[in-house]
Amino acid sequence: MKASPGRPLEFDPDTALEAAMQVFWRKGYESTSMLDLLDAMQLSKSSLYQAFGGKQALFSQCLLRYTDTLTQQFRAWLAQSPSAMVFIRSFVESVLDEARGVCEARGCLVLNTVNEFGRSDPEVASSIAEGLARIHGVMLSAVQRAQAEGDIPPQHDAVTLANYLVSSMSGLKTLSKAGADEASLRGIIEMVLASLQRR
Repeated sequence: MKASPGRPLEFDPDTALEAAMQVFWRKGYESTSMLDLLDAMQLSKSSLYQAFGGKQALFSQCLLRYTDTLTQQFRAWLAQSPSAMVFIRSFVESVLDEARGVCEARGCLVLNTVNEFGRSDPEVASSIAEGLARIHGVMLSAVQRAQAEGDIPPQHDAVTLANYLVSSMSGLKTLSKAGADEASLRGIIEMVLASLQRR
């Protein structure tokens, strides 16, 4: 994201990156055209390439921005929660906002990208892996804290449970995007939470 020497950027790169991220999140990588990005970012094509290096490089930067923001929010949320189980419940129940129409059912940008790309693009696959690792790290901290607080049995493998939470959220968000109603999602959520605490 560097301008050429002697030519300072005439726009805010952070604002432009946020705008691009929102477009990719809403439409997906393949369905997002350069015109979509240029309109959203309010840039010329030459400025986009100069600052971000093209569509694919821009997308990787958007994935990094998304996971940075998301994990910072999750860590703050976990730190402020009265218990780790309160955080975990709130985390999985957040998908209900999409079913209620409180927010647009866009899913998670990282998980959406997994579904769109798989491992077909090495650069994107690397960004996906990094994003998932960060989200998993927060869930691992939450599970370990819940075990220390006595809400999750200590004999359960914390890494596996963190993976289970991430994969469960992926499934819930996919169902939400497909139009599942709140009652259906809540039933699954209660099963997920019960399985974490089963002794």
